[in-house]
Amino acid sequence: MDQYIGKMLDNRYEILERIGTGGMAVVYKAKCHRLNRLVALKILKSDLAQDEDFRRRFNAESQAVAQLSHPNIVSVYDVSRGGDTEYIVMELIDGITLKQYMEKRGQLNWRESLHFITQIMRGLSHAHSRGIVHRDIKPQNVMVLRDGSVKVADFGIACLENSAQTLTQEALGSVHYISPEQARGERTDARSDIYSAGVVMYEMLTGRLPFEGDSAVSVAIQHLSAVPLAPRELNSEIPAQLELICMKAMTPDLNRRYASADAMIADLEDFRKNPNINLDFTMVDLRSEEPAEPTQPIRTYDRTLHPSPKNREPERLRDRRRDYEDDYEPPRRSGGAGVKVLVGVAIVLALALVVVLFRMVSDSFTQQEAPQTYAVPKVVGYTPQQAAGMDGVKDIFTLDIKEERFFSDEYPAGTIVQQSPEAESHRKGDNLVIEVWLSAGEDTGEMLDVTNKTEAQANVLLKSLKEKYDLEIFADEAEMEFNDEVTEGYIIRSEPAKGDPLKKGDIIRLIISKGPEKKPVVVPRFIGKQIDEVLRELVDTWHLTCTNADIEYVESDQEPNSVIWQSLDETTQVTEWDTIQFKVSKGITINEREIYLNLPQDDRTTVQVDVYVGDEVDPQFSERVSCADETVRVYPLRGSGTQIIKVKFDNVLDQSQTQELQFD
Repeated sequence: MDQYIGKMLDNRYEILERIGTGGMAVVYKAKCHRLNRLVALKILKSDLAQDEDFRRRFNAESQAVAQLSHPNIVSVYDVSRGGDTEYIVMELIDGITLKQYMEKRGQLNWRESLHFITQIMRGLSHAHSRGIVHRDIKPQNVMVLRDGSVKVADFGIACLENSAQTLTQEALGSVHYISPEQARGERTDARSDIYSAGVVMYEMLTGRLPFEGDSAVSVAIQHLSAVPLAPRELNSEIPAQLELICMKAMTPDLNRRYASADAMIADLEDFRKNPNINLDFTMVDLRSEEPAEPTQPIRTYDRTLHPSPKNREPERLRDRRRDYEDDYEPPRRSGGAGVKVLVGVAIVLALALVVVLFRMVSDSFTQQEAPQTYAVPKVVGYTPQQAAGMDGVKDIFTLDIKEERFFSDEYPAGTIVQQSPEAESHRKGDNLVIEVWLSAGEDTGEMLDVTNKTEAQANVLLKSLKEKYDLEIFADEAEMEFNDEVTEGYIIRSEPAKGDPLKKGDIIRLIISKGPEKKPVVVPRFIGKQIDEVLRELVDTWHLTCTNADIEYVESDQEPNSVIWQSLDETTQVTEWDTIQFKVSKGITINEREIYLNLPQDDRTTVQVDVYVGDEVDPQFSERVSCADETVRVYPLRGSGTQIIKVKFDNVLDQSQTQELQFD
């Protein structure tokens, strides 16, 4: 049985079940009783929690990661410590890892790969802008949600960009995805995440890893010295420019790799808008100046020529054919003089034939009429059927309808939006062609799901749509609503709703929750009860709030851990989840002291000595001693603060021996 299941942390998070285990922490599903929602709880493993320096770094770096807020990063709600337990509270994701998704789908098509890698890079861009380097980007640490969006998770070995790497084993990450500088144990920066993201992109496009081996060491060495097969050699359907982006992200030379996530996102966006775009670099630009392995020729690659594997001649046959062609010498023939005569005759006949043909062609041109010139009509705004029947088009021009379509606010879908050659230009001859492109209609977007997100998160999620369609986003306080299911400050719904079309200039309204409608509570008497019992009642029965900071332990003669004061008086009426503070007894601190007493010097040989502390009825010291000793040591005397010590000899109070004693 797991020691944490069923446990309540910070009187708030009830641990329900274990859902995962990582290298440094165990992840649990938990319920937040304060906000009434399910969360993921990551608890530091006990062996690492014993290292005070690691706990300090874990807490500092987790606090930094908790400041990240981006739709493509798993949200961190809280970083806390309950007793000896270090833990992080995160959003609970309803989805699967990208690795599981790839195992189900196999090799992804390039459009889906582009969709996923763009979101991953946006999440990394946000983290890098806050100085956070993930250092363990791999498909297992990327979550795919039901709506197709992705979130980067598990910043377990992340570090601040300027912090030293002291945890070499944890910082290594997964060997199939690590950058060359990580494999060498050097300092990492944002470019290391870009390399790992490039490996993830390679795996999505090709269905395989760039480097594989029998051991982690052999794979790491390949990252340092080998060159992977170009993706298009494994899948010829991958666009050449997308292949270039992948290989630039994966280049081992830091100076040739993308300098930032934003730079890679810019190329991805340019490619998405125009897959035929020419990037400002080629595969040759990505090669290192010196070969990685001097004893082995490095594979070269021409991005303009990619023969498919089935048509590619095996290297051993090519080499054999080249050797044969280099060594081959045509056999010599005898009779050189006769051959020369025959060649001379053939040349004379060929020249005569050329002269005859030239005269025939010239005569035909002189007899033929000059070609007629036609004005190109305007076909923009018409359907292809309408344009084909127009005067000036019919029987003169043929329409060549291109597959690519363009959005247009002016021309309806299916009508011609662009033509080549342009209207009013002129063309001569027969079989004339007008190339036309059709309208895809008005450019409309689709409203995204922003429910259960904050206004700030919704603005980030809708940023690209807002800029593209010039949208206005409002979250009016007057339109906030009470809601029992949606946490206060989070969006209940949007207008328009998820999936509704968006057009230029549309207004989006966000309806935000005020949380459950709070009910009045009459404060009961908690004084005299044990604090653990009171805290349980606060959540389950009275719906009041009390954190560790609201509890003060003080010295008191009351029973330890019992409540001796409450900030809200009993019978007072307050609102649900108002805060109440307590003072709790920690008992009285008892100290020990000793004193020396002068014994009576008279005719008595022994005397009964009784010593009392304060108002106590029973003596703390009671012995019969010999008067010949002159003094007697009284120990121990117990008490706190300043007390009056009373001394009796043979049951008679001796005022001269009565004294004040300070118990520190």
